[in-house]
Amino acid sequence: MDVSVFGLGYVGTVSAACLARDGHRVIGVDPNSAKVDLINRGHAPIVEIGLGTIIAQAVARGTLSASSDHAHAVHASAMSLICVGTPSQTNGSLDLAHVHAVCAQIGDALHDKSAPHAVVVRSTMLPGSVKAVVIDALEEHSGKCAGRDFSVCINPEFLREGSAIHDYDHPPKTVIGEDTALAGSHAGDLLAELYRHLDAPLVRTDIATAEMVKYSDNAWHALKVAFTNEIGNFCKACGIDGTKVMDIFCRDTKLNLSPCYLKPGFAFGGSCLPKDLRAFTHRARTMDLELPLMNAILPSNARQVRHGLQMIVDKGRKRIGFLGLAFKAGTDDLRESPLVEVIETLIGKGYQIRLYDANVNLASLTGANQDYLLHHIPHVASLMLPSMADLLAFAETIVVGNAAPEFRTVREAIGPGQTVVDLVHIGAGRSESGYDGICW
Repeated sequence: MDVSVFGLGYVGTVSAACLARDGHRVIGVDPNSAKVDLINRGHAPIVEIGLGTIIAQAVARGTLSASSDHAHAVHASAMSLICVGTPSQTNGSLDLAHVHAVCAQIGDALHDKSAPHAVVVRSTMLPGSVKAVVIDALEEHSGKCAGRDFSVCINPEFLREGSAIHDYDHPPKTVIGEDTALAGSHAGDLLAELYRHLDAPLVRTDIATAEMVKYSDNAWHALKVAFTNEIGNFCKACGIDGTKVMDIFCRDTKLNLSPCYLKPGFAFGGSCLPKDLRAFTHRARTMDLELPLMNAILPSNARQVRHGLQMIVDKGRKRIGFLGLAFKAGTDDLRESPLVEVIETLIGKGYQIRLYDANVNLASLTGANQDYLLHHIPHVASLMLPSMADLLAFAETIVVGNAAPEFRTVREAIGPGQTVVDLVHIGAGRSESGYDGICW
């Protein structure tokens, strides 16, 4: 395939070199004549292990060249990759001036190009940027329509400095963001073919989701570093080797390094997490040890409780039914259940509340759970109904509080005037009329 790569910085140079190595005919485009000259002489403009050899061989074969002529590059290619930088401004926002300038150049070149062209964004941009910056600039400068005259998609990169060649060849995933209603699937189809040889999951999704994936990844990576350092600092203060602790931690690929706990939804609760976090952070304070990340977890969790409460209040209905009272489906554990906090707040505000949870039955509860229900929230017990049908007959707003299998049909079971507030993503789909998910 004939490909033009706009921006010969880190991502652009690695992408251009690897594509050319794989047999595609690639033109790198950059206004910096020094970079253009280096590549045309077979040298890498950046330092990266193995990159120089790949570039030298590709230039010698004639599959890689560089130019400052954007019009020539667009006309000579079927696909243009946008790989220019998006630096952070002093106020924290992204500077997309370079992206806009490149899109204007590509748009100008598309003005008199009749063959279909695909524009692929590799630059890291916040959700909404492809539509507001890329597509708008391309349409304005080309006088053409995205989806009809050319197509656009976003393809976030997952390259790390020092291992970029390996990361290109062994990506954790290949993500293609496209919007068939807005920009067609032509670019996505070409891109999928371009990466067909890579052994990685191929994910084709909408543009905004793909834009957000890179930020989610990088925020998670930063969080892991901060988490590990705080654990290490705590360990050292206690005379423990933090590297040994984290080595054992990382051996758990069922809970620790896995999709577990990484599903957006309501706050955590139960008898372990809140108690142990409080003990951990209290011990740190007694040692004059600052753990800002750990100290932020419980306040963040409390904010999610308030967020869920506000969603319910915003529905403007007085009769509210809760499906699920225990903090986790399949248990009868009510200790520090965030749902109990929400329910008690609503009762205090004068709302009419009813509850249904097949696992929470005063006659069958024993031990700590029975004691908690009898002595901490006895008024809640009087609000329990015997079935989901009874609750649906009562409530105007139905709150799904845990993921018990019997609650999966609630969206189909509601009638006119009823609304579901889903705190656990009990079913597929996003928020719409009559259904409101807390994070989707």
